[in-house]
Amino acid sequence: MLSVALALLLAASSAPTPAAVSGLDSIYPQLDALYLDLHQNPELSGRETKTAAKLAERLRQLGYEVTTGVGGTGVVGVMRNGSGPTVLLRTELDALPLEEKTGVPYASKATAKDPSGKTVPVMHACGHDIHMASWAGVAMLLARNKDRWRGTVVMIGQPAEETVQGAKAMIADGLFSRFPKPNFAIAVHDKSDLPAGKVAFTPGYALANVDSVDVTLFGRGGHGAKPETTVDPIVMASRTVLALQGLVSREKDPLEPAVVTVGSIQGGFKHNIIPDQVHLQITVRSYTPEVRKQLLDGIARIAKGEAAVSMAPREPEVRYSEPANALYNDPDLTRRLGAMLARELGADNVIEGKPEMVAEDFGELGKAAGAPSAWLRVGAAEPGRYAEAKKKGDPLPSLHSPTFAPDRERTIRTGTTVLTLSALEVLGKPVASK
Repeated sequence: MLSVALALLLAASSAPTPAAVSGLDSIYPQLDALYLDLHQNPELSGRETKTAAKLAERLRQLGYEVTTGVGGTGVVGVMRNGSGPTVLLRTELDALPLEEKTGVPYASKATAKDPSGKTVPVMHACGHDIHMASWAGVAMLLARNKDRWRGTVVMIGQPAEETVQGAKAMIADGLFSRFPKPNFAIAVHDKSDLPAGKVAFTPGYALANVDSVDVTLFGRGGHGAKPETTVDPIVMASRTVLALQGLVSREKDPLEPAVVTVGSIQGGFKHNIIPDQVHLQITVRSYTPEVRKQLLDGIARIAKGEAAVSMAPREPEVRYSEPANALYNDPDLTRRLGAMLARELGADNVIEGKPEMVAEDFGELGKAAGAPSAWLRVGAAEPGRYAEAKKKGDPLPSLHSPTFAPDRERTIRTGTTVLTLSALEVLGKPVASK
């Protein structure tokens, strides 16, 4: 059972009784309607114009100072409430180019043009619609309960998280020179393999550095029956792929996490023709700058070495792109919020999570502002389905899966509660009257 303190914090001023989460109960229908609208009308990264407009209008109606078009389609809402700390609360706006296969009655049927001009299906398969609904709930609860906090709240609707470009774009557009610079930055993200109603916090590194590496190996093509007249780039690529595995297993400190995955090998068109080049696409994951450099330098070294061994006619081309920095949760802030949530939600509902090797750009905001940040996880799996899957050993649909469907009410309620409580934890408290 939630504490009386939580009930008071979340209760709307018009609530007749201080029952637990009565404030959230009164606004939940609006949040659910927003979620369904966002889920059925998703937009791709950098093109979230309608999504941004919906969130901006909600903030305006609540009395926030609203600016749109920040870093592209980004939204910034500011509410000042006396002297005190400034907290930044972020949600993401974008969806994925994915065809929804959940079977829910409100499934997305939306399509859009991708950057290449191709028409693609669009789906909120990462829970950004959940995050936006929760974020809207926080904006409402804080606006309705200004007597319970002091300071400044900066609500951020960030575009292009899926392409890890949106946070940097907003920063480059003057996010921390045009608007109040935060003392704290906080966000929530759903988690597909955690039951709805549960919360996870991870002090320190939570998500990884990510780099994409394209390697083109050059050979000398010819007839497949006369390999002695060629320099075979497919054999060269095969040796390169195998040698790359040694970067993680034999060159890196085994206590430092890292991943090097070759996701694509492209070369050749016909059984009996040796091509003149092969293209490798590689994703690289790490936490520390030192390991990141070691892996990237190692890929270039191995590719060049295998080309030299094969007497290739020219050195390989190695190109790096799509960099994203690791997400580092300030340990003190994250543990502080974790302890508070355990007190308010019950220790059984709050766990310390493990770092993962996927990527997010929320960490860029706290880093650029010089403020401690915390990125918290809320469970999205329906508890009964989660228990059954664990019993059978079956995996649940992951984020980015076309069959991912969160337990929406529990997840939205938990996301709203966690983000509201976290904001209130770091904001200033009203001075009691004598």
